[in-house]
Amino acid sequence: MPSLSDATRGRVLFGGDYNPEQWPEEIWPEDARLMKEAGVTSVTVGVFSWARIEPRPGVRDFGWLDRLTDLLHGSGIGVVLATPTASPPPWMGSLHPETLPRDEDGRTVWWGSRQHFCPSSPVYRRYAAALAEDLAGRYGGHPALTMWHINNEYCTHCWCDETARHFRRWLRARHGTLDALNESWGTSFWSQRYDSWEEIIPPRRAQYTKNPGHVLDFKRFTSDALLECYEAERDIVARHSPRVPVTTNFMPLWSGQDAWKWAEREDVVSVDVYPDPKDPYRGQYNAMLGDMTRSQARGPWALMEQAAGAVNWRGVNHPKPRGLNRLLSLQSVAHGADVICYFQWRQSRQGAEKFHSGMLSHAGERGRAFQEVKRIGAELAALGPHVAGTALTAEVVVLHDWDSWWADQQDGRPSELVEYTELVRAWHRALWESNIPVDFARPDHDLSGYRLILVPHLYLLGDRAIENLVRYVRDGSTLVCGFLTGVADEDDRVRPGGMDARLRELFGIGTVHEWWPRAAGEQVRCDGFLAGLWSEELELSTGEPVARYRDGELAGLPAVVRNGRAWYVSTLPEPAALRALLAEAAEGAGVRPVLAGLPAGVEAVRRGELLFLLNHAPTAVTAPVAGRHRELLGGRTVDGAVELERYGVAVLRELPSDPAAPRAGGG
Repeated sequence: MPSLSDATRGRVLFGGDYNPEQWPEEIWPEDARLMKEAGVTSVTVGVFSWARIEPRPGVRDFGWLDRLTDLLHGSGIGVVLATPTASPPPWMGSLHPETLPRDEDGRTVWWGSRQHFCPSSPVYRRYAAALAEDLAGRYGGHPALTMWHINNEYCTHCWCDETARHFRRWLRARHGTLDALNESWGTSFWSQRYDSWEEIIPPRRAQYTKNPGHVLDFKRFTSDALLECYEAERDIVARHSPRVPVTTNFMPLWSGQDAWKWAEREDVVSVDVYPDPKDPYRGQYNAMLGDMTRSQARGPWALMEQAAGAVNWRGVNHPKPRGLNRLLSLQSVAHGADVICYFQWRQSRQGAEKFHSGMLSHAGERGRAFQEVKRIGAELAALGPHVAGTALTAEVVVLHDWDSWWADQQDGRPSELVEYTELVRAWHRALWESNIPVDFARPDHDLSGYRLILVPHLYLLGDRAIENLVRYVRDGSTLVCGFLTGVADEDDRVRPGGMDARLRELFGIGTVHEWWPRAAGEQVRCDGFLAGLWSEELELSTGEPVARYRDGELAGLPAVVRNGRAWYVSTLPEPAALRALLAEAAEGAGVRPVLAGLPAGVEAVRRGELLFLLNHAPTAVTAPVAGRHRELLGGRTVDGAVELERYGVAVLRELPSDPAAPRAGGG
């Protein structure tokens, strides 16, 4: 089975999406020249080229793509060839309106943008498979080909009649019988019992709140329906080129795909990451997505898209300050990326994304964007032989699960303010600021080897996941669990007692009397800190209060509980308090930060034998580092401390101790 290393071959690949069909062919040689100057080693081609390759049904125009791949290969640039099936040509919707998706109200989603296909449509799938077959047959053996890229950012949803038929087939396979489905969905409520499979439709617009079990299964189905489309094209290209790895690019932390399940079906796990330059915690967001993608890949991964400057889809689209593009790119390498790419190579002059930045911006080769890209390309070329294929080691794991996330989004929940992704990000931030390395895992994964297991918030937990947590705590791991966890089983059925009995015993909780969600901006005083968003009325059995609520209805009741190696946090402490709490749990579990005593805003990551120091502050700092090191980006020797420019990065390899060596600062 091919892997990312078959494409990287000991390098960190560098490049981005290339859309040459937007430009006259005379410009292509100039693009190739500038790519070489920038150190580009890989470009993704064909992502949105369906109408160019198949201008009419069954017609193929490959001449331009032949010339392009030959040009790139002659310039020493590898090609990640995409199947362009994310954006069907207008003729498909015109000739086959049944391929167009329908929304929850039954309205047609027309062509004129992208992702306008129903993933359940047999007609769409037939055209997509035929195009993938012809692409793979023609280019599967081309020497420029390094990787296949299937579709793009799978995100289509559809509620049409064809989807309804596909959904019913999926439900039969999952539940077996109507009785089992009715039991799973709790259809005795509101007289919803189904007597025939044909009565079941997707959860379209309803008079009032929809059945949560119905909605949860439809979200599972939609992820699986898209996965079927991916696998069909993956199998075609793999048959023609079995040694070439295959990927599709995830959107970051997007609820529509169960990325754990998808990652198991990919040779390479890749993601598109666009931190907001104005977000003061953009570095933590970038790090979290790197940790998550590396965990899904179980090793090195590919950053398939990022922006060299501003994007075009926020309310206000800010550019990246000088140095920030380099910082975030090298941070992704530190967190396991062996591919650093952008959308896109040359900034578009027309179309919906003409204000989305490119590696070669509207300012041209003298522009700041291109000059920064050149520096990054040169540094990745120098860094690649030292870092490609190497691993990160973490003793802390954060549990993250799509089923729980989907169930957590239901209408009629105790608080609409509880946002799953924000809780995951808050807990990850606490560890990131402490320079404690983190992996992610699904709650039923093998967690052996982790000293500390963190559960920010998992409303839905199946029996296997709960037994997993109980077993690992009994085997010596420390567990810290956030509020409203273990409330429901895999069918979104509330467990007796409001929390699974095995978890209550683990945390030393006798009774969960009430959930007390907090209003927006409402804070509650606890011992030594402020908290918000949520609180709970708990009665303890064997658990000991670590902190108590100090005001309101819950005054005197436990806010944070500890029972041996198991902790339960029934609220959301303010960031400094959450950081201190998790640091205490980590220290008790024997987990240490990569480096302690660093200036605020400096991140330390160890990948393989290399130590990355990343300054997320807009001012220069000096970071203490014990011992002598070679700074690989600047080529200097540093001893005892390293100077970091604003948004600066140092990559250090430790040297044997030499008291006579001169002291110098690193860049």
